[in-house]
Amino acid sequence: MISSNEYGSVSWELLVTVDHQHEEVQKEFLLRVTGDLHIGGLMLKLVEQIKISQDWSDYAFWWEQKKCWLLKTHWTLDKCGVQADAKLFFTTQHKMLRLRLPNMKTVRLKVSFSSMVFKAVSDICKILNIRRSEELSLLKQSEDALKKKKKKDKNGKEPVTEDILNLCNSPVSSGLSGSPGLYSKTMTPIYDPMSGSPASSTITWFSDSPLTEQNCSILALSHANCSPEILAEMYQPRTLADKAKLNAGWLDSSRSLMEQGILEDDQLLLRFKYYTFFDLNPKYDAVRINQIYEQARWAILLEEIDCTEEEMLIFAALQAYHVSKLSLSAEAQDFTCESEVDEVEAALSNLEVTLEGGNASNVLEDITDIPKLADNLRLVRPRKLSLKAIKPYWFVFKDTSVSYFKNKECAQGEPIEKLNLKGCEVVPDVNVAAKKFGIKLLIPVADGMNEVYLRCENENQYARWMAACVLASKGKTMADSSYHPEVHKILSFLKMKNWTMSPQAVSDPEGIDMKPECFVSLRYTKKYKSKQLAARILEAHQNVSQMPLVEAKLRFIQAWQSLPEFGLSYYIVRFKGSKKDDVLGVSYNRLIRIDIATGDPITTWRFSNMKQWNVNWEIRQVAIEFDQNVSIAFTCLSADCKIIHEYIGGYIFLSTRSKDQNETLDEDLFHKLTGGQE
Repeated sequence: MISSNEYGSVSWELLVTVDHQHEEVQKEFLLRVTGDLHIGGLMLKLVEQIKISQDWSDYAFWWEQKKCWLLKTHWTLDKCGVQADAKLFFTTQHKMLRLRLPNMKTVRLKVSFSSMVFKAVSDICKILNIRRSEELSLLKQSEDALKKKKKKDKNGKEPVTEDILNLCNSPVSSGLSGSPGLYSKTMTPIYDPMSGSPASSTITWFSDSPLTEQNCSILALSHANCSPEILAEMYQPRTLADKAKLNAGWLDSSRSLMEQGILEDDQLLLRFKYYTFFDLNPKYDAVRINQIYEQARWAILLEEIDCTEEEMLIFAALQAYHVSKLSLSAEAQDFTCESEVDEVEAALSNLEVTLEGGNASNVLEDITDIPKLADNLRLVRPRKLSLKAIKPYWFVFKDTSVSYFKNKECAQGEPIEKLNLKGCEVVPDVNVAAKKFGIKLLIPVADGMNEVYLRCENENQYARWMAACVLASKGKTMADSSYHPEVHKILSFLKMKNWTMSPQAVSDPEGIDMKPECFVSLRYTKKYKSKQLAARILEAHQNVSQMPLVEAKLRFIQAWQSLPEFGLSYYIVRFKGSKKDDVLGVSYNRLIRIDIATGDPITTWRFSNMKQWNVNWEIRQVAIEFDQNVSIAFTCLSADCKIIHEYIGGYIFLSTRSKDQNETLDEDLFHKLTGGQE
């Protein structure tokens, strides 16, 4: 026998609140427990007291004070650190969540609030039929965007009821047997590769899924644009600092939704976080291709990424094409034939959106015969106190360097200058209408970036030299297998830009039957009248009017990728030893230090030259070491440093992917590279 005092020292009363819908049954329970009771035993004891007959399998304990789940049912209360002052909440792990997709549609579905966000996104993508879920993540809307929304709601006479697509019939935890993760060549195509609509052979698949054929069309097909008035009311970043705020809300992939303060029925944005769109295939990726297209479209309309007027008109023409073609989508399904499918697949191989041009490990260079370029180009060097000096020289491009000589005859001797392009920034400086084909090179030097312009004579010369410069900046030569596809990609983009005014095209209203202001950013609606815009969009439209629907979307994505700012996520940082703030641009293959006032690149560091990186979690400082004894350290001011740490690790993780059909994602490797040790 033991005394009551001794009994009290080894057991205590624990308060547990139960989240259930039975109003007549109490919600708070006091359980007498001991420290060696395991979590599973606590559940059993609690359910016996509740006396409600229902399925409790989805329930788990949420520890409110510690903001953590107690999911290891074999752990004891002592091991978990649970004591008498703990308040436990017995609640469901799967809860309703509203997700705003890249196409601005909102879906409502059940999501695991106890799984890591990386796993939760994977489950969400299975429901939405989006392969390669590792490219996406969840984002909290920026405060400025929410302020603008509240202001609009306050000023609006009638509240607009949001159309929500309800996919809550089955929880994501159950999984979808028909949902494709990685496909094989024997797998039945799910989508028509011409129109992007569900293939007739897969209608039975949709009957077992909350994603019905109609819902799939909402996600896989583009729909009418919003009005210019609605566009004007949406948040548009004006400065680099504004753009940095857009990226501050990424959730931590290594923690659960509940741990990050997300509540049931909250709204989050589902977005492509990593701009490495791997292994796109129209037969399986209609939803994925459409959502990438939509994310690109809204980024351009809201000026989250800069583009020239010429490029804006190309994007407008491709959008106008989509909307006008939608009414014909039903007919498009009826005349798909094998030859057309082959054409799209051939086009897709040329429009490969894997940014590095394929798997680097499979690239074999012929080191005995590395190709070179030699041609007459004009060199432009900006000067601070005088006009630009423009002079013709004989240029030779070999390996990853450009040398230039006074003329062709001098090419056997020493060059005037040799420019090493490895690690440089390459920016197009093109105006097709004005026959201007320039390449802007920002070459790293000790005190910043050396700015040099090359001027080409025509499109073909520009495409060859531009492709060589792009590859050289990544440390690759023209012997690389991605050189010729890069040349083809540049030429196809220039071809889209190269249109001529056709009187019959402008008088023909068939091409566009809606407001042209819907297809361009507000800057251009203020600059031009509606008729002027319509005429200019119709000019550009002539070059894209014959494309199949999915190919037009792929062209749009490809054009977006060709923009100098593509794939850059901005953060305001303070570099160690610096007295002023800078902007850090994080891309799929490099980090760029940018002047916050002028927007000019200061220095570029490539991931391929990175030896290691780590985070000092106490002072929230990221430190990175590169080759040649280059080290940098910075603190992040516009977001948590964990977000930048995860971006770097995430891009390195994605660079390890291959097209092996049997591969599965190494989730542990992702968390090792991105998780950190806080």
